[in-house]
Amino acid sequence: MTRAVYKVHPAAAWAAGQAFSAIEIDCTTTVVLKILDGKCNMLPGEKAAIMEIYDVIIADDGELFGPDDLNAIHVARNRSTEEIMHRIHALRLYAEAMIPKPVMKQYKARLRDALFG
Repeated sequence: MTRAVYKVHPAAAWAAGQAFSAIEIDCTTTVVLKILDGKCNMLPGEKAAIMEIYDVIIADDGELFGPDDLNAIHVARNRSTEEIMHRIHALRLYAEAMIPKPVMKQYKARLRDALFG
């Protein structure tokens, strides 16, 4: 019998070894919302890396998003409907209004340095 071999995405491996503050978790979630809302300018590989990071850290506690919000993201990733995409859009706008631009820029710089060097 052969054993299945699973590869861990490098971004997931990196995220598993990092400590993320609550605001960094919220920044990650905001980038995921931007991706889902079609407002993210990252390359496909960069988007995939962010989604991997999100999957690793989402169990941690951010401050801006509750269980219903995270469930909306889960649903949007698996079967988007017009209703759920309106919710994603509203969550993205909320997050972008709540997170100061310098904080988001600093977080994105951390990701770029660590993952895309």
